[in-house]
Amino acid sequence: MNKTRIVVAGIGGVGGYFGGLLAKHFDKDDAVSVCFLARGEHLKAIKKDGLKVVKGADQFVAMPALATDDASEIGIADFVIVTTKSYDLEQTVVQLKPCIDSKTVIVPFLNGVDSRERIKSVFPENMVLDGCAYIVSRLTEAGKVENLGNIEKLFFGLDHFENEQLRQLESLFIQAGIEAKLSVNIATVIWEKFIFIAAIATATTYFDCNIGAIVSDPEKVQAFTDLVNEVKQVALAKQIAIVQDITDRTLKILHAMPAEATSSMHSDFLNKKAHNELQSLTGYVVREGEKYGLKTPVFNKMFGALEHKAQQ
Repeated sequence: MNKTRIVVAGIGGVGGYFGGLLAKHFDKDDAVSVCFLARGEHLKAIKKDGLKVVKGADQFVAMPALATDDASEIGIADFVIVTTKSYDLEQTVVQLKPCIDSKTVIVPFLNGVDSRERIKSVFPENMVLDGCAYIVSRLTEAGKVENLGNIEKLFFGLDHFENEQLRQLESLFIQAGIEAKLSVNIATVIWEKFIFIAAIATATTYFDCNIGAIVSDPEKVQAFTDLVNEVKQVALAKQIAIVQDITDRTLKILHAMPAEATSSMHSDFLNKKAHNELQSLTGYVVREGEKYGLKTPVFNKMFGALEHKAQQ
């Protein structure tokens, strides 16, 4: 019997946590094999001692069937889970070509709403899903991922479609103890998350502060609310079915987040990384606003300031 092979590409906060749960559960399983595509010192640490996954007082070590930076070592995958940063997406999926054939299902769990179409441009014949992860987690050192929040959910699927292969993937996630849901309304799910992510990434990076500092300042809360309403306009222009009270729901998510948490985009700016998510989050809203003739003044102002900051 051929093993079901799952490849997790990008073993950072999202891929490391959920991939770690998969690798731990299916370790030495006769029917399922979980492989990691990682790189650098992180890969060396995983190969040597496994991936340490921490959540509060709990922790475990996950041992994938294979950890490598060379996709040709993996073999053909049934499911490829892509959890890199959006600016690495095309480079990563091209790197994955040796383990993808016509039957491979590809699932991105990235911040942003255009991952599926970007992957389809590389693999037009494959089933590429939309995916959405709710989690606050970070790669804290080589070989170690830490879940810092109180929510950890995966949503994935295609609008108005499901089949046995997708139900199998949902089952594999659930067997590994992951709260995962196959959704036939996935566009709504990923846009409702994107409304929060685009607003919080832009606000935390522009104000150079964590979520607690935004929540405690009425002016910053108002700016965040304005950002939410501007993304909401874009979603409606694109005919995405979002709930009427999305602004209130998004503010509730903001207030429920750990005060010390921040966005991954803000972290990248703090660490002066050469690449960041500014174009795929803040810039995306500005460009789509222009495309649909919408006014997005707060996004425009913050995008301009952050572009300038990124060039310094």
